[in-house]
Amino acid sequence: MADFTFNGYACSLRYPAVMGILNLTPDSFSDGGEFLDPDRALEHVQMMVEQGAQIIDLGAESTRPGSDPVSEQDELSRILPVLEKLPKDQFLLSLDTTKPAVAQAALQAGIHLINDVSGGNPELLALASRYQAGFILMHAQGKPKTMQNQPSYQNVVEEVGDFFDSKKEILAKSELPKVWMDPGIGFGKSLDHNLELMSNLKSLTDDSWGLLLGSSRKSWIDHLCGAPHPLDRLGGSIASAVLGVQQGVEIIRAHDVRETVQALETTMVLARS
Repeated sequence: MADFTFNGYACSLRYPAVMGILNLTPDSFSDGGEFLDPDRALEHVQMMVEQGAQIIDLGAESTRPGSDPVSEQDELSRILPVLEKLPKDQFLLSLDTTKPAVAQAALQAGIHLINDVSGGNPELLALASRYQAGFILMHAQGKPKTMQNQPSYQNVVEEVGDFFDSKKEILAKSELPKVWMDPGIGFGKSLDHNLELMSNLKSLTDDSWGLLLGSSRKSWIDHLCGAPHPLDRLGGSIASAVLGVQQGVEIIRAHDVRETVQALETTMVLARS
């Protein structure tokens, strides 16, 4: 258990924590279009919290491979109607965005965490610092549109680790209440790169940050096991979540909250027995 105050909300996190995914997009790879209606989105949030999610991650711009960016106005028009109706003192709310203007509007509306898949945008860090929000910083090679076009590394684990280390100074200066690093499974990585990272997550841990793992339903599971449809990747998603927690990951970002919470609770009990 760890105690924090994020953007004025004092809370406790029980590790490992599950972050439930809320895609407010028409084109996300797994559930695009399902939650564009604000009432449907709110119902889904309630369900994920009841199933054990301690964090809800809202995203209104798909970052799947091959995706195109959307405008600030489109992003805000999808996020704010949902965010304004969500309680700000019952569970943590995270915003998946790369745009400072979108982040600022969401922080003013009470969001607690900024989830930056662009790798530590200084403007996003400054905003998080100003509002004393938590921050998630993800590694990616390239932009979503082209990131899976022949990603290349000499040593992916060392290079991701070096990238995280390169952020230590600016993170220290930002004086954020808590930072999590995300190795970016599927973001500019081949299957072999993803497997190398999954096998060496422990080496990416550091006293300066926690680790977040977002491997749920991603195409690496299809490439490994043969599961073309995202909804058929539950087993691989849970296996990766368990492996991550065994290596010190604090937060698992997941589509299937109930099953992931059950798997992690069982893993923790067995590890103690």
